[in-house]
Amino acid sequence: MKITKVKTVESTLSTKDHPYMQGAWETFYDEFNVINLQSIGEIPKDIEGIYIRNTENQVHEPIGRFHPFDGDGMLHSIVFENGKADYRNRFIQTEGFQVEEKFQKSKWAGLMERPGASELPGWGAQGCLKDTSSTDVVVHNGKVLTTFYQCGDGYNMDPLTLDPAGKVDWAPIDGISAHTKVDLKTGELLFFNYSKQAPFMHYGVVDQENILKHYTPIPLPGPRLPHDMAFTENFSILNDLPLFWDAELLKRGVHATKLHDLPSRFAIIPRYGSAKDIKWFEASPTYCLHWNNAYESGDEIILEGYFQENPEPGNYEGAPHGLERMMAFLDNHLLKPRLHRWRFNLKTGETIEESLDDKVIEFGAINQKYACQKHQFTYSMMPTKGWFTFDGLTKHDHVNGKCETYQFGKGIFGSEVCFAPRLHSSSEDDGYLVSIITDVNKKSSACVLFDAANIANGPICTLPLPQQICSGTHATWAQMNEILR
Repeated sequence: MKITKVKTVESTLSTKDHPYMQGAWETFYDEFNVINLQSIGEIPKDIEGIYIRNTENQVHEPIGRFHPFDGDGMLHSIVFENGKADYRNRFIQTEGFQVEEKFQKSKWAGLMERPGASELPGWGAQGCLKDTSSTDVVVHNGKVLTTFYQCGDGYNMDPLTLDPAGKVDWAPIDGISAHTKVDLKTGELLFFNYSKQAPFMHYGVVDQENILKHYTPIPLPGPRLPHDMAFTENFSILNDLPLFWDAELLKRGVHATKLHDLPSRFAIIPRYGSAKDIKWFEASPTYCLHWNNAYESGDEIILEGYFQENPEPGNYEGAPHGLERMMAFLDNHLLKPRLHRWRFNLKTGETIEESLDDKVIEFGAINQKYACQKHQFTYSMMPTKGWFTFDGLTKHDHVNGKCETYQFGKGIFGSEVCFAPRLHSSSEDDGYLVSIITDVNKKSSACVLFDAANIANGPICTLPLPQQICSGTHATWAQMNEILR
């Protein structure tokens, strides 16, 4: 094993006396290369590809109140090939990161402050935010693409070296929202954005050569806060959910969410369709952060995601003064997301809903080879009560009605798992689940692999990393043939 510290980014934080700058959310500033990670347990020779994890790391003293999603994006990658694994981590060289590194101070206020508190114009549907590109990460056109959940530029990086490759050149003026979707069969990337100006949402398609091929307005009644989208072989699914900014407070420049007395609405649009082609469906009011899969079955489109039973929770009891609302919206045990299925009948316009489990779970994954098909298995994260961390995972078998679980252990938290198919895999769960766990008791982190067919048995191998990493939101997996194109 060869460890090289490439760089240490200088921080100007005066204190980490904040709930989300401690424990699993403690920030770190060293960038490493590690060749041939040591492993506790043998690394399988039939896993070949890259796991990439996006995290948030606050570098400079915040302007006003701090939210963990304000932190600068940092990618962590583990490349698996021939029974070996290499690790790298790098800050995402966003425009905002580079400006603040030059001035050695924060220039933008975060999510919890009014836009006027920022010292420079910024990004995001809210306005005057720093585009940290710290929310999601996918691989498209052979490159890493990172995105910001309030709509930003979209940044490319080399998947093997994590060298910066600049902004994508097709991003519209309203940016790219958190979750883009890559169709592995066609190589297309699907995306949407939202803003405070009519028509309030747009939807687009980028082809396998990274060229914007389609971009169309999705008219909404007003500003909304969609986070994710879904797709089938022929359609894309966008949403208009009833949790969005309070219009009266918005007039005063206050971006506070409110659960409105409205149904959930879903827009089903042909992949290259326009507003006139949309079929709208209504469903029970909720908010949903993430969808796992969608597919066509006869006249129906079937969508799976996480239905929040309490999308507007009360204050978080025991939170530091001023953080009561923030900590409430970060606690999944207050939001109560449950695995849920929606069935939209394109012929009759009817919506049928079904709750699939009463467990509080979120951040799901499937074997992406089965995207746009009826899938048998869903893997989900089990949130920690009171915190935006995950202390276990589940595997739902929708055919046999079974659910397996695995708990990481006290003080151990995992990142979003991704499914990595075995080379020449023969069935849907023939592969591995990949995650990075952080043990706050030992102040250490490690990459772990699970046999996806037997998650209850625990990790089959553990690869210690050179430092504890900060927590964050999303991760992705790409096979080597998706990278070396």
